[in-house]
Amino acid sequence: MRIEKLDDNTKKNLLEDLLKRSPSSYGKYEQSVREILDAVRERKDEALFDYTEKFDGVRLDASSILVTEAEIDEAYREVGEELLGVIRRALKNIESYHAKQMQYSWFDSRPDGTILGQKVTALHRVGVYVPGGKAAYPSSVLMNILPAKVAGVDEIIMTTPPGKDGKVTATTLVAAKEAGADRIYKAGGAQAVGALAYGTESIPKVDKIVGPGNIYVALAKKAVYGHVSIDSIAGPSEILVLADETANPRYVAADLLSQAEHDEMASAILVTTSMDLAEKVSAQTDAFIKELSRGEIIQKSLDNYGHILVAESLEDAIDAANEIASEHLEIMTANPFDVMTKIRNAGAIFIGEYSSEPLGDYFAGPNHVLPTNGTAKFFSPLSVDDFIKKSSIISYSKSALEKIHTDIETFAEAEHLTAHANSIKVRFEQ
Repeated sequence: MRIEKLDDNTKKNLLEDLLKRSPSSYGKYEQSVREILDAVRERKDEALFDYTEKFDGVRLDASSILVTEAEIDEAYREVGEELLGVIRRALKNIESYHAKQMQYSWFDSRPDGTILGQKVTALHRVGVYVPGGKAAYPSSVLMNILPAKVAGVDEIIMTTPPGKDGKVTATTLVAAKEAGADRIYKAGGAQAVGALAYGTESIPKVDKIVGPGNIYVALAKKAVYGHVSIDSIAGPSEILVLADETANPRYVAADLLSQAEHDEMASAILVTTSMDLAEKVSAQTDAFIKELSRGEIIQKSLDNYGHILVAESLEDAIDAANEIASEHLEIMTANPFDVMTKIRNAGAIFIGEYSSEPLGDYFAGPNHVLPTNGTAKFFSPLSVDDFIKKSSIISYSKSALEKIHTDIETFAEAEHLTAHANSIKVRFEQ
């Protein structure tokens, strides 16, 4: 990995480089995505089946697009007891963590006849998009469905691309069944997003779409936002390790590569105060790449977006981490909890040398659907909050309103909204 001195210039170049990975930078695909969405909106199932045949190589119809119980049973036999046990243990941790995020309605009643409050309501129906093919991630199935289930969503619809044999990956089906998906449809790409957003004869319209996908899925979610809600527009995966001279270079290198193996656009960055650590990590990554199955992808990822930045001080390193606002941030320093208190921007923070990023991906419980491309400055991980909505509650008695009605009328008249003022005034006419 390349080693650079951290200064204002390298930080600026790095940030500009990372922003090129944003889905918003791929405008050349937007027209194709728009055409797919328009076709699904107009021709519904017919367009959905045509695009499935074109992109996934299988012809489906209304009788075969919905995954059957028989297919789910077959998936359970294929997955086996050992992996099923792991899925169930991970599910328990994820469910337990998200249960602590639950919000409840509240009401504040005062003696003057005023009642104010907030009504919390789960969304009625949500759509979960799950990638298929080589990118079959049962962990993402759990992470997207369980917060919705905990929130109390009435109906969870999942879509995922079929293989050329017309089947869905077994681990995906088992994870979906265990997590509580109500219906699973064989549909992928922008056409599946369109079906969830607009509804077809086979797939019902949802209120919100969540889940990761390729550039076509990301741009389709961006295009339908406003017609339905979405979680976020996810970019390529990224990790930043913040370390000092006490860090284990073998651990650091292994953790950097855990994200670099996702794809050639993934970003892996080490920010350290130690040149000695930087050199050892660089050498160790080269050694690991020769051993790992996805070494070619890892090497391209590191060539494109891999960096080791050597800072003058820990304060400079922390400033850089906050500016980069990485999806995953690992802290491997002498006093990691002290450093953690100074971190403002990160999707998930992993503290200490035994809290490696894959722990969060699979098992610990916190959600692994995280803000990318610097959006951790203003976005949060997927949570129960994404599957609820809040309504304000306002109730005033006549005596409570009488005390303040002239204030409201004055305010409304100052804005030249006389009908607003009149709506209050008529209640106190002689």
